[in-house]
Amino acid sequence: MRRFRNAKILATLGPASSTEEAIETLFRAGADVFRLNFSHGTQDDHRARLEIIRSIARRLKRPIGILADLQGPKLRIGTFPDGKVALKAGQAFRLDLEDKPGSTERVRLPHPEIFAALVPGTDLLLDDGRIRLKVVHATPEYAETEVVTAGTLSDRKGVNVPGVTLNISPLTKKDRADLAFALDIGVDWVALSFVQRPDDISEIRKLVDGQAGIVAKLEKPSALEHLDGIVELADGIMVARGDLGVEIPPERVPMAQKRIIAACREAGKPVIVATQMLESMITAPAPTRAEASDVATAIYDGADAVMLSAETASGAYPVLAVEMMDRIIAAVEADPQYAVLIEASHRAPEATSADAISAAARQVAQTLNAQAIATFTHSGSTTVRAARERPMVPILCLTPNLDVARRLSIVWGVHAVIDSGITSFTEAVLRASHVALRDGFAGVGERLVVTAGVPFGRPGTTNSLRIAFVEDV
Repeated sequence: MRRFRNAKILATLGPASSTEEAIETLFRAGADVFRLNFSHGTQDDHRARLEIIRSIARRLKRPIGILADLQGPKLRIGTFPDGKVALKAGQAFRLDLEDKPGSTERVRLPHPEIFAALVPGTDLLLDDGRIRLKVVHATPEYAETEVVTAGTLSDRKGVNVPGVTLNISPLTKKDRADLAFALDIGVDWVALSFVQRPDDISEIRKLVDGQAGIVAKLEKPSALEHLDGIVELADGIMVARGDLGVEIPPERVPMAQKRIIAACREAGKPVIVATQMLESMITAPAPTRAEASDVATAIYDGADAVMLSAETASGAYPVLAVEMMDRIIAAVEADPQYAVLIEASHRAPEATSADAISAAARQVAQTLNAQAIATFTHSGSTTVRAARERPMVPILCLTPNLDVARRLSIVWGVHAVIDSGITSFTEAVLRASHVALRDGFAGVGERLVVTAGVPFGRPGTTNSLRIAFVEDV
């Protein structure tokens, strides 16, 4: 079940992909991690899908990661008597807290936190940016605006406030219930929506308490202003280009994506690029050339994973979408220019023994044409450091912890295997040789680079490197 690529594929489950047969087919097609989208479906739906994934993983003897994506706050307007109104450019339009149907002159906005943050000149985007309002006057109870971009506004459309940090927790009452449920059923990662500042990560970390990795979804301009602090506190990052592309100009999204990926590479944190990657494959059996180029760009930039949303959750061709993404990744990684770009973006190691060993392992593997780098880890940190170096060979991770192996399924280049009871470096080399041979990473007589901590069983002690030849064990 080895992958012949380094970047990973995150596939969202939904009505089109809920049976055991469908999920196993997606995994065999190339999905490495499955996303449970808590914006849709019931908790029972998500529990059933998780149990299917765990069953498949046990049967195939491969760790499969599961990410629970929390919905986050949804800022929406109220309703209209006829379901919609037509707004004209230049007209006045009022947003307020009054609990009554709207009109062509006003509509309810049941979010006092928004009014508290508004000042004259602030832009408000409605219906994914299709309608733009400019604030003329604001109080804690209402805002008088002018319609800048006209259009038809219908019931309960979303509201975005670009360039403004709102005093809203990213965890709603629903999110807290979903988070407790997700941790109870044993997900590996939790994705937090509506992240605006580093404190948002601190808030959820207290609740997660080490039971899962935390992915910060960057979809607000304010998050970009605090990028380094958020990356430092989160365990992983998602470039959520949907809402981000509403709140910042479209021409700035590619630069934001590159900046976020670079910051994650610098910090050694896994980064996922998401939203509209193969959007046309929701209804078509092949992507557009622009979509294929979009996926390729994320891989050239060094992303750990790329994500499919509706393509696999509700689309007509979920398996074809995964297979297409798999082929695009493999094609990019086979391009000589890819190695040049990855080498050019290589980061200097931190001044620690573990980082020095990881950097040396990459260089030795490249110099000696080794087939893989084998890492032994209890916490996963050694393997993540190896992935940060972006070696041009696979990373075999041997760990006694199933939870760690599952989390590492989202990390670039990692093939994780459960292996316990190793007590010496000699035994570790033999086990690495066995795994490399069994899983098709190396043949008899070929080289491996092995890193581990001595003495064994003590987390955070990566201090040794050995060059080994694969033996027929």
